[in-house]
Amino acid sequence: MRRCEACCSSLSLPAAAERRGALLRHPLVAVCGWLLVDAGRRHTLENKRDMGARVVDRGEIRGELEAFRASVRRFVGREIAPYTAQWEREGIVPLSVWRALGKAGFLCVDVPETDGGAGADVRFSVVVLEELARANAGGLCTGVMVHSDIVAPYLVHHGSQQQRRQWLPRLISGEVVGAIAMTEPSAGSDLKALCTRARALPSGYLINGQKTFITNGQNAGLVVTATKTDPEAGARGVSLFLVDAALPGYRRGRNLDKVGQHMADTSELFFEDVSVGHDALLGTEGEGFGILMSELPRERAMIAVFAQAAAEAAFEWTVAHVRQRQAFGTTLSALQNTRFQLAQLATELDVGRTFIDHCVDELAAGQLDATRAAKAKLYLTELQGRACELGVQLHGGYGYMAEYPIARAWADARVQRIYGGANEVMLELVARSFLGRADQP
Repeated sequence: MRRCEACCSSLSLPAAAERRGALLRHPLVAVCGWLLVDAGRRHTLENKRDMGARVVDRGEIRGELEAFRASVRRFVGREIAPYTAQWEREGIVPLSVWRALGKAGFLCVDVPETDGGAGADVRFSVVVLEELARANAGGLCTGVMVHSDIVAPYLVHHGSQQQRRQWLPRLISGEVVGAIAMTEPSAGSDLKALCTRARALPSGYLINGQKTFITNGQNAGLVVTATKTDPEAGARGVSLFLVDAALPGYRRGRNLDKVGQHMADTSELFFEDVSVGHDALLGTEGEGFGILMSELPRERAMIAVFAQAAAEAAFEWTVAHVRQRQAFGTTLSALQNTRFQLAQLATELDVGRTFIDHCVDELAAGQLDATRAAKAKLYLTELQGRACELGVQLHGGYGYMAEYPIARAWADARVQRIYGGANEVMLELVARSFLGRADQP
């Protein structure tokens, strides 16, 4: 067990021993063998609370990552994979699964230990998403991504001490599921077009409005809600609130019937005179748009992580199928068309793996910028779509049968090019990085 120098060296011996004892009881320590809690291993993307962290090379933690991956894979094989077909039919993952993920130490793994987390490198969070994607649990992968890689970082980076204390331990344990409510019937990628209103009162704010397509909408106990506090101020009038789903006036609508990712509870949400205190405001009034923009690189990088892992899984299933499938007196794998198309895909997957690993390393170092994250989301979700499309085609009629993994993966992949900013928006963001804005020649 390595000594957590940065956390404990400045403490008295009894205090240091007490802190180490608390850390050693965290589930992540049990699966990794030692805890990454020194200054260089506690950082997260743009972590405002640890800006001086030393960058950790991937090679330094390779063994721990692989040990953690083996633990996650065993858990997924035992607790997730046998039940995905049932959850797809039911349209939701039971809350008990979230609590099991939390108990195993697989939620919000890079939350600092000062906030009740393991303080692990963000690449451990990446491992969780990759293993869920490879198990074809796309809907749960998206839900965990929203919970651990969007909601939790919002709190870590922008929450008050009271907000972090109130919510982060419950997110880490899976007692509370997190959601982020941005999209509205008339506002998707254009966040400045929000209609949900938060009206200031002496006692706090009164929220009214409607959201749609909200991941974790049925299960969520905490909803980070984007509102307009000043409708005349454009982007400067957007504010974020931490809405407790138990509050009067908050109502869940339908669990929406989607083309794919059926196990993800994607919902309409309604806010009818929901009264929140000043302490529910995340950051300051009017700061919401800036907060949303600052956290988008991680969100888009994690979508790309999901895409790459899912594409690799689709490739593996397809290779296994063409090796045994007979056609024209031989296997599909002996036909030139099959071989060339899979060779092309294998090459693209290697390029994608190198790119996303580089992006994740930048994310871990706090250096991933919005343009590179947009490129990753754009390239890898398109690659995921191509991999699944080819997989369905080479599976033939079987590829169109819902019982085959490739069919579910194909359906699950389509939304990846839409949420987190449509890929057309990603193209515009990339173009702006070298051409500037089209309306400002």
